[in-house]
Amino acid sequence: MQLEDHLGDIIRKARKMSDVSAASAAAAAGMSENELAALETSGQTEQKINLTLLAKTLGLHPRKLAGIAGGWLPAKTDLRCWRELRVFTTAAGELTVNAFLAWDAATRDAALFDTGAEARPVLDCMAENHLQLRHIFITHSHWDHVEALPEFRKAFPQAQVHSGAIDAPAAQRNQPGDVIPLGGLRVTHRETPGHAMDGVTYLIDGWPDGASTVAVVGDTIFAGSMGNGNGQWDLARKKIREHILSLPPGTLLCPGHGPLTSVAQEAEHNPFF
Repeated sequence: MQLEDHLGDIIRKARKMSDVSAASAAAAAGMSENELAALETSGQTEQKINLTLLAKTLGLHPRKLAGIAGGWLPAKTDLRCWRELRVFTTAAGELTVNAFLAWDAATRDAALFDTGAEARPVLDCMAENHLQLRHIFITHSHWDHVEALPEFRKAFPQAQVHSGAIDAPAAQRNQPGDVIPLGGLRVTHRETPGHAMDGVTYLIDGWPDGASTVAVVGDTIFAGSMGNGNGQWDLARKKIREHILSLPPGTLLCPGHGPLTSVAQEAEHNPFF
């Protein structure tokens, strides 16, 4: 298991977020600009870095940034707590991207959260478990998260698509207060723009045996990092604080890339917060 963003990725994103030049960041870290560029590319350096000053310069939490540099990883998630939840990681060019399948054990009704780059692993799982796809929830419309959508629409033409995109057909657009039943499960949503203006976090509740809420967050937040703010960094961080980190600590966070994590772990270890 490795994080979606290594130390260098986090530093590079934080420089963009805080509009700090490479020269200023390098000076704070106690390294040359070339050494900083190498760190941002590889995530590795043999040089001792002044992480405390660098973090303060970039608007990051010093202790949490030091934790990332020291190799912090989220605890491995035991999905047996959520028996009808599956994670699918498929290759999208040089990227890997996650999709999530949830279903009700009694009705066998299923919902897919993002599609990933390839439909076949999900379709095989659905056939093996005798599932019917009723809903497809899209966290945002970036290509790697919707690449396999046409395949799912062809296989399950009656499945309802849910999206935060303003240019989506009216029947597909999320509406305030939506509560989508999936047998005994319930799916609600929170708008989390920033990385993408149509960014949505979907909450799955009603799991058997009292398992905690599952939040499918797209690229809004990663384990130890966050998605590229794309010029909307303040908005992105505000929405994460208001709509994700405000959830109960045990909430399972399912990002679009990298490992699963939890609200408690991100509150404790994510240097952006």
